[in-house]
Amino acid sequence: MAQNQHRLGLALVAAAALSWSSAGLFTRGISAELFTMLFWRGLFSGSMVVLAFLVLEGKNALPALKNLRWSSLAVAVLSAGGMITGIGALRYGSVADAMVIYATVPFITAGFAYFAIGEKPTRSTLLASAVALVGVSVMIAGAGFGGSMLGKGLAVLMTLCMASFSVLLRQNRTVPMLPAMAGSAYLCAFFSFWFAGSISVSNHDMLLIAGFGILQNGAGLILYTLGSRKIPAAEATLLAALEVPFTPFWVFLFLGETPSFYTLIGGLVVLAALFGHIINELRGRTAPKHEGFEAGV
Repeated sequence: MAQNQHRLGLALVAAAALSWSSAGLFTRGISAELFTMLFWRGLFSGSMVVLAFLVLEGKNALPALKNLRWSSLAVAVLSAGGMITGIGALRYGSVADAMVIYATVPFITAGFAYFAIGEKPTRSTLLASAVALVGVSVMIAGAGFGGSMLGKGLAVLMTLCMASFSVLLRQNRTVPMLPAMAGSAYLCAFFSFWFAGSISVSNHDMLLIAGFGILQNGAGLILYTLGSRKIPAAEATLLAALEVPFTPFWVFLFLGETPSFYTLIGGLVVLAALFGHIINELRGRTAPKHEGFEAGV
């Protein structure tokens, strides 16, 4: 039973990464200003997560809200912080810097999880994380480094936020966290509102932003929240790296934008590391050793 739950967690987190990887497709077709787009996306994605929570919990939705803890608020703030600092890292720094810094998130998560909840990552997770980091480095080898210190600092904060809320999701497995993730989307929308030049968008853009919020961000938050409870925190952030190679792949497949040679080679390295790890886990070669951990509430 524990191994089946572990495999389900792998599938859910991988699906979350694939949802997040569609970001390039949506942003290419939306002409609205950045913060206007993020404002509406936050509203749509937050509402999507609330609806999913109500459907999944049914009659238990209101009683479940009574089980919210301080950790739920912390997850909401950290998740929103990750979204906002991620935007800032790309806006004020180079994409290359942000990607390389963010690629270290499985290692940082492993450290946080070990010291906070005593969860040790498997060798397979650490090895796959190291190979994926190499792949990400190859992907951005042709890009420009040297972004501002502000951009680098925001990328570090984004990484710390992702690692922290992933550990909290794992630690508080008995606490309903979908309301917290909905709150994070609404917080991001609230923040973006004050920087948006106007919240008015065309019907075409509104349709695309709705898809962006529901299919890309909302679905990703739901799948990651449900899946990260079932697998070690470091493993969850490792699988989230599937977003990196698939983002340019979808743009190439549907929009015809040919990725660079470095993107192709680095993406293949990342995919080999992640799918190798997934196959290894599905075959049961590395059985999860973390199920005895009891979540603190």
